[in-house]
Amino acid sequence: MGVKQKYKSMRSLLTALIWISFTLSLAGCATTTIETSRPRLQQPLCVEGTLSPPVAIYWRPQWRPDQKEPPVREALAQKGIERFIARHACLNVRELKRLPSGQETFLDQALVQQAGRAGAEQVVVIVVRELGPKLTIGIPVILKGGTEVVIEVRILNAASAAPLADMRTHWEKGGAFVVKGLWTLEEDMDAALEASLM
Repeated sequence: MGVKQKYKSMRSLLTALIWISFTLSLAGCATTTIETSRPRLQQPLCVEGTLSPPVAIYWRPQWRPDQKEPPVREALAQKGIERFIARHACLNVRELKRLPSGQETFLDQALVQQAGRAGAEQVVVIVVRELGPKLTIGIPVILKGGTEVVIEVRILNAASAAPLADMRTHWEKGGAFVVKGLWTLEEDMDAALEASLM
């Protein structure tokens, strides 16, 4: 092997190593972004070491029309909610229930009555609008991906049906050259609830 050929091989190897290092450094730059709008809770739903007032949690998905794999996402949303509850011993959950599909709005009075029968003092209503991976290919970033969760959460006083909070949270985790699938969505749902309620 001549000197020129060795030099070319080393140069090619060095170029490949620089490119791999650059790609890996970008892939490691995943960030979490949380945007919450509308009136939030004034204080966390519960504080560790104390027990919250009895709570009923009702939830339902409301996917966009072109949503892929709704049953899979629904199951992951349910697991994420259950995970959130299990992680917080301070939550005194009297009832966790998925609301029926096909109804865009639920009357607060009906939910309050149902929660009252379960012995709850507060009602938490969660609407899951987005739960999934996202991928953007284009300019200025060649590849940007991650996962996102969009939820709407209302909290009502079970005695009066008075709203205590009504918020929309858009939770994202990702970045340049990050590609994710469905495997973290349960944890992502849990994290979005944490950002909204705690």
